[in-house]
Amino acid sequence: MEVRAKKALGQHFLTDQSIARRIVDALSRAPQPSDSQSLADFACTENDAGKVGNVLGQSELGATGLYRDVLEIGPGMGVLTQYLLQREDIDLKAVEVDGESVDYLLTHFPGIQGRLLQADYLRLPMEKVFPGPYRVIGNFPYNISSQIFFKILDDKDRVPEVVCMIQKEVAERIAEKPGSKTYGILSVLLQAWYDIEYCFTVGPGAFAPPPKVHSAVIRLTRNSRTTLGCDEKLFKQVVKTAFNQRRKTLRNALKQLLNGIQHTDPVENNQVSINDLLDLRAERLSVEDFIALTRYIAGN
Repeated sequence: MEVRAKKALGQHFLTDQSIARRIVDALSRAPQPSDSQSLADFACTENDAGKVGNVLGQSELGATGLYRDVLEIGPGMGVLTQYLLQREDIDLKAVEVDGESVDYLLTHFPGIQGRLLQADYLRLPMEKVFPGPYRVIGNFPYNISSQIFFKILDDKDRVPEVVCMIQKEVAERIAEKPGSKTYGILSVLLQAWYDIEYCFTVGPGAFAPPPKVHSAVIRLTRNSRTTLGCDEKLFKQVVKTAFNQRRKTLRNALKQLLNGIQHTDPVENNQVSINDLLDLRAERLSVEDFIALTRYIAGN
């Protein structure tokens, strides 16, 4: 039994086992309990976060390795699933929208029984799947990868780590630094909350059917930021508006948001003033610059 790759679902099944192992190995390993400590001591949910802080030290609380719950998005024919199920340091659940893939997985991987959800991840209420923090792994469908990242951002305080394979061009954009033409909306929004690591490139020959583009594996690790220091909704609006007219200076691209603001021009970010920022294009601004600009627009 084979699963037909469905173009509408953006399916390209990874067939290279060595690549699959490398992706699974890129997911941080949760610590195993010693003989004198129970596994419960290492569970990290909202209810027992303090206990974990006492066991491993408060400075370690929130490190990706502490969280055993892992969600695989779009397991397909189980090329990652088979290796994830072998890892004793994680508690795996998987979400797959394709019924044919679900049947295949249940037939070939008995260990997935009770762990597999047939659902659309984008519509899945994650608080009903995991009550506490969880990590994410998967070969994301190219046609919805951006939507997946936006959903992860909505749950960023419960998702300390993401390991995923996406289109190489998107991976480069996410990991890019200010000043590049590929630096964009996802770059700023994800880098505000995550450290981004470009792991490795994967050629089309590793898939069936082979895509027309190269792929890449990246790892996102939640940074220490707890707040932006500005209105988060407005921050997103500023970033999206700025890049939607990226060929204009910010003074022109954000004209409607600025709308005759008469605030003073504070000096921000190493002596760069707001007026100086407004004379630049969006691709030149760092996350901190966008935060400063958002605070200026909000009047604080």
